[in-house]
Order: sequence, then structure tokens, then C-alpha cells
Amino acid sequence: MPQPKADFDDLRPLEFHEPAEILDADQLYTIYEVGRLLQGLDAEAELDIETENVLLDWAIPWMMGHSEQFVFAEPEADGEPGYYGLAPGVDADGTAEQ
Repeated sequence: MPQPKADFDDLRPLEFHEPAEILDADQLYTIYEVGRLLQGLDAEAELDIETENVLLDWAIPWMMGHSEQFVFAEPEADGEPGYYGLAPGVDADGTAEQ
């Protein structure tokens, strides 16, 4: 149910990181690891399935919105997630370095 803004003391802008701000340029990550990193968690943090699903709900559209900044590697086996990393030349501003 909608709530009046006046009921909240702390309203902040909704800000998202650029991929290069949270991903190491020399690493590839699963979508699950990207979701954890977006929340400031360790990429290998153990989470319950409900929390993991919420993080995926945020990570997938974020990655789609930044798709030009990513590369993809096929999964190691059927039924496993693929791997994603920064495209060559992507800097912290989300632009390719010249």
C-alpha cells in the first residue's frame, strides 16, 4: 500500500553503481555473485534462497541496462550459471577507455 512521503524521515536518491565500480576487470562472476556485490556483500557470501532471489531481481535488470559494459562466458556445465565480466576498456565511469 502506498505511504505518504511525509511519514519518512530519511529519503535518499536511488543510486546504482557502474559495473567497473564493483567488478574486478580480471575476473568473471556468476549472476548470483554480481547480485551480492551490488549489495556490498562478498561475492561468496552464503545467503538463503529468498534473499538470493531478491538480489537476482535487482541484478538482472541492472546488468541488462549496462549490457554494453559486459562480456559473457558459457557455463562450465549444463545447469550451471554462465559468467560475466567487464568488457575490455570499461572504466569506472562506464565508458570505454581510448
